[in-house]
Amino acid sequence: MKNIKIGILGAGRGIDIAQNLMLLDCEIVALCDFNEKRLKDGLKNLGKDVKAFASFDDFIETEMDAVVLANYFHEHAPYAIKCFEKGIHVFCECISNSTMAEGVELLRSYENSNSIFMLAENYPQMIFNREMKKVCDGGTLGKILYAEGEYNHPLNPNDYDFYKGYVYFPEHWRNYLPRSYYVTHSLAPLMWSTGATPQKVSAFGVFSPMDEYGTTRYVGDSAAIMMTQNDDGSVFKFIGCGAFGAHHNAYRICGKNGQIENLRGMGSKVMLRYNDWSIPEGKEEVNLYEPTWNDKDEAFINQAGHGGGDYIVARMFLECIKEGKQPEHPYDIHSAVTMSSVAILAHRSMLEDGKTYTIPDFHKEECRKEYENDRLTPFYYTDGREPNIPCCSVTDYKPTEEQIEKYHEIINS
Repeated sequence: MKNIKIGILGAGRGIDIAQNLMLLDCEIVALCDFNEKRLKDGLKNLGKDVKAFASFDDFIETEMDAVVLANYFHEHAPYAIKCFEKGIHVFCECISNSTMAEGVELLRSYENSNSIFMLAENYPQMIFNREMKKVCDGGTLGKILYAEGEYNHPLNPNDYDFYKGYVYFPEHWRNYLPRSYYVTHSLAPLMWSTGATPQKVSAFGVFSPMDEYGTTRYVGDSAAIMMTQNDDGSVFKFIGCGAFGAHHNAYRICGKNGQIENLRGMGSKVMLRYNDWSIPEGKEEVNLYEPTWNDKDEAFINQAGHGGGDYIVARMFLECIKEGKQPEHPYDIHSAVTMSSVAILAHRSMLEDGKTYTIPDFHKEECRKEYENDRLTPFYYTDGREPNIPCCSVTDYKPTEEQIEKYHEIINS
């Protein structure tokens, strides 16, 4: 089979993804970014033959098989739709849609195309999450009843380089990102391991603004604590991108017979425990161990970002293209839109004192009709759209004039 030709939208995170695709013998043919400096810097990592574009409409005319969507977190859906219209495959970072209406539009366009869509969610492929799925699939835990997921990523408020590199203008999406929206790193591993799909969600915010010297951040929550009831009767509890305690990615899955979890602060070690009356043959009541990859590409995996997940999901995407198949749950487009719906509706639940929302099943036309005009959003967009709902659980929270002034000093220094 000929080398697969890939275009990259987004010269920040997109470069990391491109480098893993190149290890898999893909040909990166084009790079697009609306920021001239990022575009120039990105080209340095891709080679002289890669075409550069500031316009997506020009970029998409390049001959290519697939596009990596690594642009702004909340602006993937419109570009995915343009790819579908040209029969180009899509590898999409983080959430697939930032409004409910975009989720409907994305699915309708996808169904009229021959494109493959895969969510580029890397956390399920970390070694401890792969082990959890292996144990769940083995059946020794019994029926899965409950699971927890935490992606906790507190930031140093004095890291001024972060502001310059990642929050470089006041209306940047990170300044308006509700804590429930960055949900796939905590939710996708639970869906991957158990096979469950959320059907209802409720959430509460933890309001505690960061002690930032200079900022234009309008989100004062440190976390969104979410719970879902799922299609298999189980319950998940998880957070979006939290900022409390110490940095960790933590997951726990409980069945009728036992449970498995990775241990905070202990690298990739897992603890697998059983009730003393349900210990399977070959196991102990308590099993503490370091999982192993047992993968032919272990050398590439070990040098990839996000615990090796970046390489593995890139490989999964290419396998889908080569075999002409859509990815499996939770990487498929319906799972992606479901997770985006969890993120969006959990935030509304936070704003409404924990109100329970039903997650729509967008396989059904009646659910699509209900949300096809729902464009509530906390974000600013590059096309000029502005927020029309609060981004914080304390709806009148905003940075001080002094913080805003200091922010401008930081990014302009």
